[in-house]
Amino acid sequence: MTVVGPFGLSVRDQALEADVQAGLVAVEEGLLDATKSGVPFITEAAQHLVRAGGKRFRPLLVMLSSQFGDPFAPGVVPSAVVVELTHLATLYHDDVMDEADVRRGVESANQRWGNSVAVLTGDFLFARASYILADLGPDAVRIQAEAFERLVTGQILETAGPTEGRDPVDHYLDVLGGKTGSLVAVACRFGAMMSGADETVVDVLTQYGERLGVAFQLADDVLDIASDSRESGKTPGTDLREGIPTLPVLRLRERVEKLGLPDDIALCELLDSDLTDDARHAEALARLRVHPALEQARKDTVRFAEEARATLAPLRECDAKTSLVELCDLVVHRAG
Repeated sequence: MTVVGPFGLSVRDQALEADVQAGLVAVEEGLLDATKSGVPFITEAAQHLVRAGGKRFRPLLVMLSSQFGDPFAPGVVPSAVVVELTHLATLYHDDVMDEADVRRGVESANQRWGNSVAVLTGDFLFARASYILADLGPDAVRIQAEAFERLVTGQILETAGPTEGRDPVDHYLDVLGGKTGSLVAVACRFGAMMSGADETVVDVLTQYGERLGVAFQLADDVLDIASDSRESGKTPGTDLREGIPTLPVLRLRERVEKLGLPDDIALCELLDSDLTDDARHAEALARLRVHPALEQARKDTVRFAEEARATLAPLRECDAKTSLVELCDLVVHRAG
C-alpha cells in the first residue's frame, strides 16, 4: 500500500500507482509550463500558488477516471491541467473577495501584490486554461464553459443570499454544487471522456464528482472552524470574519429557529457582530468548535460522501474504483 499525491490516497495496485504518479508528474510539469510568461513578474505571480503545492485533488480524479478507458490517451493530462488551472484561478479571485492573508500555507497573492494583481493573475490563468482547452475539441470547450458558468453562478448566488422563503441550507447546498461540485464533476468527466470510456461510465463518474465535490467543500467548512492554519494551510475562521455563512453557521441558525435556546441565540448575536475584532472572532471560533451545529455539519459531509460512494455502484470492480471509494472516506476523515 503506497500513498499517491498530497491528498494521501493509498493505492494497492502497483500498475495503477505508477500510472497515477506518472500522470500527476506530467500535470505538474504542464502547470509550470502553462504559467510561464515572457514577463518575469507575471510568471512569478502565476506560479505563486502552483509552487505552494496543494492536494491536486482534481488532477488525481482525472487520472483515476481515465483508468476506465485508455489512461495514456493524449487528452488526459492536458485536461487535468485545464481543470487545475481553472481551480487555481478561482483561488486568486476568492482570496480577493475574502480578503484572505494566507493560502496553502503561504502569503496570499492579494496580500503580497495587492488585489489588482491577484485578480489579473487569475484572469491570466483562465486564459491559459482556455488556450489548452482549444486543442481538446469543441465538446470539451462546451463542457468547461458550462461548468464555469455554474461556478460563477454559484459564487453570485452565495453573494446574493437566498431569496425570500427559500431554505438557507438548501440554497447553500445549491451554491456548493455550482462553486465546487461543477469543477470536480468536470475533472471526473474529462478523465473518463478523454480516455475513451463508455458514455454510461462518463455519466456515472460525472455524478460521482458532483457529490464528492460538495462533500469536499463541506469538509472544508468544518475545517475552517475546527482546524488551525497548520492543518488547513489558510487562516481559520476566514469565512466567519467576512460574515459568510457556511454550513455550521447555517445549522446553528436553523437550530435557533427550532429550539430558541438562549445560548444559541447569544452565539448568533456574536456571529452577527463585528468579527474583524480579534477577541470576538476568537470567541466565536471557540464556541462554534464545541457546538452541536458543527457535528451536524460533519454528518452532512458524511451524507454527501456516502451518496458519492453509492453512485459508483454500476462501475466494474477494479483498483481505480476502489481508490475512488477510498476518496470518499478520506473526505469524511478530513471533516473529523
